[in-house]
Amino acid sequence: MLGTIAGFWISLLIAVFVGIAVIGALVSAGAGSKPEIDKNSILYIDLSGVMPERYQPADFWQMVQGSEEDGESLVDILDALRLAKNDAKIKGLYINAEGAAAGFASREEIVEAIREFKTSGKWVYAYADAYAQGDYMLASLADSVFLNPVGAVDVRGVASQIPFYKGLLDKLGVKMEVVRVGTYKSAVEPFITNEMSPASRMQTQVMIDSLWRYYTDVVSDSRGVTPSQVNGWADSIMGVWGAERTLREGAVSALRYRRSVEDLLRDECGLDVKDELKFVTPSEYMASRETANADKDHIAVLFACGDIVDSGEGGIVGKTMVPEILRLADDDNVRALVLRVNSGGGSAFASEQIWEALEYFKSKDKKFYVSMGDYAASGGYYISCGADRIFADRCTLTGSIGVFGLIPDFSGLVTDKLGVTFSTVQSNANSDFPSVLTGMTGYQRDALQKSVERTYDTFTSRVAEGRHMSQDSVKAIAEGRVWTGGAALDLGLVDEIGSLAAAVKAIADESGVDASKVVYYPAVEDKLLAEILASARGNVKAGGLDINASAMRVLRVLDRLQTADPVQARMPAVYFE
Repeated sequence: MLGTIAGFWISLLIAVFVGIAVIGALVSAGAGSKPEIDKNSILYIDLSGVMPERYQPADFWQMVQGSEEDGESLVDILDALRLAKNDAKIKGLYINAEGAAAGFASREEIVEAIREFKTSGKWVYAYADAYAQGDYMLASLADSVFLNPVGAVDVRGVASQIPFYKGLLDKLGVKMEVVRVGTYKSAVEPFITNEMSPASRMQTQVMIDSLWRYYTDVVSDSRGVTPSQVNGWADSIMGVWGAERTLREGAVSALRYRRSVEDLLRDECGLDVKDELKFVTPSEYMASRETANADKDHIAVLFACGDIVDSGEGGIVGKTMVPEILRLADDDNVRALVLRVNSGGGSAFASEQIWEALEYFKSKDKKFYVSMGDYAASGGYYISCGADRIFADRCTLTGSIGVFGLIPDFSGLVTDKLGVTFSTVQSNANSDFPSVLTGMTGYQRDALQKSVERTYDTFTSRVAEGRHMSQDSVKAIAEGRVWTGGAALDLGLVDEIGSLAAAVKAIADESGVDASKVVYYPAVEDKLLAEILASARGNVKAGGLDINASAMRVLRVLDRLQTADPVQARMPAVYFE
């Protein structure tokens, strides 16, 4: 019996290791193979899901739960449009609009890429059962915009609706201790007021008007109508129109079912009715192309996307971003660097460390440019300001040069409502600072205010040095004010309106490197095999307790909240619809 039990467990272990080896082999084989692009293929852009800046492989649990983000990445879409323009195997472009989640600046870059693609003379068609507003702007550039006969186009203008939590916090007995520098540094307002301040409302209105003006310009130019007509569509709540009226107003080219549009695509490709269409997604197309060799001279494009944090996982993590920049600086094959920034900011400390690492990169006599995406504000601008040249899109939100400190005071909830009191023993007067359970003293608040002001002074001095301005001039346009890319150009905060591709071409020309020799960083590693191995280890032991994966994620979030830098360089949360 013991022999049978031992044999069973040995066999099971062998099966597990063989399975892992097979999965590893399949993953490696898939990574090494390149798909072939057939003749008469169609570049197929599926506007659905979340559009990340760059492809990120899903982890094991995301794949099991089916919660991975499946949208095409922005960089794949842009690169595919640029290369497919001159590829004889690609007959045209088909845009299938299903409701993609993407920012204004990301869509602006796709608009410019589609316009460039159309200079090849290749056709562009778009179809949707119902067009969401953002997708419609992209689809409007098509030679023919097709709508389902019972579909709709949702054009209604841009709005920003910001939630305010002070009423809830008051009911809970929670007070937010806030210190800040900057009249427009409104990221803290949802916690201390019940509505927008006049300054915040004014700057948000300016942003919205600028973004909507860009939208109406693109649609009116593409569809051959006037901006006033587009505004009329929005004012009349176009999404509730019938499809026939949408056609009469010139918003679409024709009403067709998807099957009919696909028959038209077959005609364009010289295929029979029964032939299968050869759709190629941007990610598939880019997988078929040769990539630049990191062991030879190349331009490095480093992606800095998400919240700026000191440590942890996800976003722009100072403890991993800084070594990456230093490694690129010391790599002789890296001739220049384009930092692609898409961030509303975060930790002021981490922003300073990243800024210093980029200064080290420049000390190696290498050019350093920045390409701004949807956001490059507050901490996102902090890490950008030292660049030799800064490129931004018209719809980029940038600036927000300001600093704030935010510490919650739970004493009203814990002590006044729940009846929990605390006795503190400490060696010095402020040994327990900051305490979220007892609140700050006047001395502690003053000390934190001075810390915020020092950080603001450092921030503005970095901007002044990088942009070759006086610090007083920087402070005059700072105060936490958020600017669009076009306004930032006029103020000297950016150097040029242009896409990531424009930044790469410019730095390649200046550095004497072929613009096609681009390597994206950090390297993307497929974590599937590592996740399988980690999951095989079962629950995590912590302090004698069994903690499963879900509980560990919750603990990480709580730990991040507890250990977050109290001094933040972050733009206000702005939600555009």
